[in-house]
Amino acid sequence: MAWALTPLSDDQHAVQALARQFAATEIAPFSAQWDRDAHFEPSLVPKLGAAGFLGMLIPEQYDGLGLDTLTYLVALEEIAIVDASVAVMLSVHNSLPTQMLLRWGTDEQKERFLRPMARGELLGAFALSEPDAGSDAASLSTQAVRDGNDWILNGTKAWVSSGTKGDVIIAMARTDAPDDRRGARGISAFIITPDLPGFRVGKKEDKMGLRASPTVQLVFEDMRVPGDRLLGKVGNGFVYAMQSLDNGRLGIAAQAIGIAEAALRHAAAYAAERKQFNKPIKEFQGVQFKLSDMSTRVAASRALLHMSAHAKDRGEQIRQFSAMSKLLASETAMWVTTQAIQIFGGYGYVKDYPVERLFRDAKVTEIYEGTSEIQRIVIARELYSH
Repeated sequence: MAWALTPLSDDQHAVQALARQFAATEIAPFSAQWDRDAHFEPSLVPKLGAAGFLGMLIPEQYDGLGLDTLTYLVALEEIAIVDASVAVMLSVHNSLPTQMLLRWGTDEQKERFLRPMARGELLGAFALSEPDAGSDAASLSTQAVRDGNDWILNGTKAWVSSGTKGDVIIAMARTDAPDDRRGARGISAFIITPDLPGFRVGKKEDKMGLRASPTVQLVFEDMRVPGDRLLGKVGNGFVYAMQSLDNGRLGIAAQAIGIAEAALRHAAAYAAERKQFNKPIKEFQGVQFKLSDMSTRVAASRALLHMSAHAKDRGEQIRQFSAMSKLLASETAMWVTTQAIQIFGGYGYVKDYPVERLFRDAKVTEIYEGTSEIQRIVIARELYSH
């Protein structure tokens, strides 16, 4: 049962039902094969766009749905229950590049990029991390040098979700001089498209989980970026990225909750069917306790996430809430999928059953968009910031 602090409205239930139906018809029959083949299905993008799922947080004036945060997260959880790889593509697109364009883009940039992104004609991606700049993202070294009205970018970005299919990539690069580094204030944001000279997709990662979501390096070799592709002000890119990640972490929390919810459902169904010692294993107290703890942790994670969504929609500062939500939800997903495998026993360890994939998908939610350790640092700092 999907618990919330307040009952979902009729409109929210309608969007939830639409997401559930889309996942059941367009994703569920193929998700296991996509995982086995590490295949990103390109036909999904226009279908998701036509259904409105790529413009959930974009205002109607830019062809989006203009939904509130909670409705978006409820829909995202439904997709994640069926396929976490599709969910992360949706989360990144809706939470990071589109929101950065909406908040800091010029009118021309919004018309050129944001409107087709809302319709599913262009897929968004986000490039902050580098091979040597992960949790310490401000240490990134990709360099942008002004050349007349243009910028010349050189460097390599890492761990870019949807990187092989991204049509609009918000990338961070240093605009301060190598002999005058300004830390986080020396980083700017750029709107990158694959047609730019000097753009190249590098190594594709062979991942443990989320195998249907391509994660790659992007290489910029004397890449010429027109001056009108600068997003916002010079030197503010890192600030934009951090503020956007506050929102992005809510999406990852919803993804993690979807994974955990799916594992709980599979474990409960299996416990009702599997018999040992002449009775279903759901009748054994040890299994009941596991299922009870799994259900409780999923419900608590969902309640915290919904509380965070309400706070965001009220216009409150959510840095602490988003970090808490991602921390609790991601660690819940890892714990719940581990228990699900235990309930399945040996069958949980083989690819014939779904909990094995859920376990693999869960792990990365503790890592990307800020590790659990980074979330704890954020939470602790917020305790003393007022």
